[in-house]
Amino acid sequence: MPQLILASASPRRRELLAQLGLSCQVQAADIDETPDIAESPEHYVSRMAFEKAALVAASAPAGAVVLAADTSVVIDGDVLGKPRDQLHGLAMLARLSGRSHQVMTAICLLADERKAEDLVVTEVTFSRLDRNLCEAYLATDEPWDKAGAYGIQGLGGALVESIKGSYSNVVGLPLAQTWRLLAQFGVTTALGVPP
Repeated sequence: MPQLILASASPRRRELLAQLGLSCQVQAADIDETPDIAESPEHYVSRMAFEKAALVAASAPAGAVVLAADTSVVIDGDVLGKPRDQLHGLAMLARLSGRSHQVMTAICLLADERKAEDLVVTEVTFSRLDRNLCEAYLATDEPWDKAGAYGIQGLGGALVESIKGSYSNVVGLPLAQTWRLLAQFGVTTALGVPP
């Protein structure tokens, strides 16, 4: 089986790959993540995933499979990144409160001259949040390294009323789609080859 390299420092992505029974080498890709002017959220996450994969693939050993992903929280067509400070975090949570938003993850696999990509979108609906609740959540360590200022796999899951689509996508890597893409590159999970 080919060597798998995860082009991400995200512990959540590494844990999700471990759920599939996979071990990987981790090599974070440091790229400029500034959106282009008038760039759609779909194009943005796809471009980020490809640029991360390409940077790591440039120095990867022959035959290695590089997996990169980019996850963004999108509301009203705007990409919400990670909160910069308390006020920014409060503004993000206030905007998500009582509304639905999309979580988009682009996946990109590169190996030698081969490339495969997918884009997965999950709809997430938040409960209504008051300022005290938002401040209490922001007082924890959880939201600061996460797009949209929340983590569904932790305490932030209590803020979520419902989801439509892939749960693992909201965590950072849609497992069903990742499993299918990996199989195309000869990377076999504990479940074998997808049907």
